[in-house]
Amino acid sequence: MPTDLSLTTLAHGIVTGEIVPYLGPGALTGVIDPASGEPIPADSDSLIIALNDGKPMSPRLMWEFPRAAMNVELKRGRAAVHRFLDTTYGVRTWTRAPVHDWLQACRPPYVIDINRDTQLQDSYAGVPHTLVRGISRVGGTDYRFRIHHYDGAAYREVDQDAVDPALPVLFKPMGSPRPDATYIASDADYVDYITELMGGFAIPSFLKTYRQGRRYAFLGLRFLRDTERMVMSDMIYSAGAPPGWALISEPTPKERRFCERLGIEIIAAGIPDLLAAADLPPTHHEAGG
Repeated sequence: MPTDLSLTTLAHGIVTGEIVPYLGPGALTGVIDPASGEPIPADSDSLIIALNDGKPMSPRLMWEFPRAAMNVELKRGRAAVHRFLDTTYGVRTWTRAPVHDWLQACRPPYVIDINRDTQLQDSYAGVPHTLVRGISRVGGTDYRFRIHHYDGAAYREVDQDAVDPALPVLFKPMGSPRPDATYIASDADYVDYITELMGGFAIPSFLKTYRQGRRYAFLGLRFLRDTERMVMSDMIYSAGAPPGWALISEPTPKERRFCERLGIEIIAAGIPDLLAAADLPPTHHEAGG
């Protein structure tokens, strides 16, 4: 596969499973509450404002959602943060993201999604799959993940040794509300999770094998904050060369330096450009999870 990649080739690689889609907050751009028209909180700033009842926090806390979530956790408890995420992603109804309609149509064998919503799971609701989600600050286990098998109708938790390697894998390291809520949200969550991720305890053994030599398409992900950069760097450990391509319409010098250091090639385009190249114009706006 050429390193100087066209959007058409990138889309084809995702469809065939040669390239793994890695979804960031920008994958949910344009998603709204159909009743109010309010955009879904997905990126750091919008999550912080939603967490704080529609008002910005102090500049120090506005720097990054995990920091703001830590502040709320210290004042009101960890459950308060989880209730907010449950309501936002598990209770409210949102329109579908165009990229999720595309993924539903082509169903790649492996997708990483650092958002906490359920749209990726909805896209695979009709087919059996394996769901891997991150956990943190738990006792009784060395691992920082939970695995669920979806049989086409319901989820049940399984051990990593019981995973069917033929099924698609949805990896949501920051968690989701379904089938039961688990989230990585506050600074304390991330410290624990990233520590174990670096130690090899946050990724199941079958994925450690599967990911060797893989290459990635970073969709809707900006490389401006250390937390997301650290998670990504460990998620793609043992990637191919180049490790992947990032769709960033207007990359900053900081992003250019970071991607150059990792060997990630920046494509100055956005998700709508990719969908157009995949011959699926982004026109779907059906209500869904």
